[in-house]
Amino acid sequence: MTERTRRYSVVLHFPFDPGGEYGMQPAGTYDVETVEEQLDSVSFIAFRRLLTIISKRPDPDDQVRYSSLVITALDLERALAHDQRRMMDASFRAP
Repeated sequence: MTERTRRYSVVLHFPFDPGGEYGMQPAGTYDVETVEEQLDSVSFIAFRRLLTIISKRPDPDDQVRYSSLVITALDLERALAHDQRRMMDASFRAP
């Protein structure tokens, strides 16, 4: 089977809980890497996500230089949606 890897970055403005045993993670810029495999049993090109890894870009004052977490795509989507709702709430409260 053919695999592909996609890489992109996301910014989370608030600490978030990615689910699982990781606990709260700090706000910041995260590099996202997804690994997908092509499905051979369909008559069109389709991929299934196998793995999602997020890695926090280090800030100059961070004690930990680099950390990576394996999370589900759904947990990442939830964290991004929650962050966006909090940003909207904060913008409505601004004086």
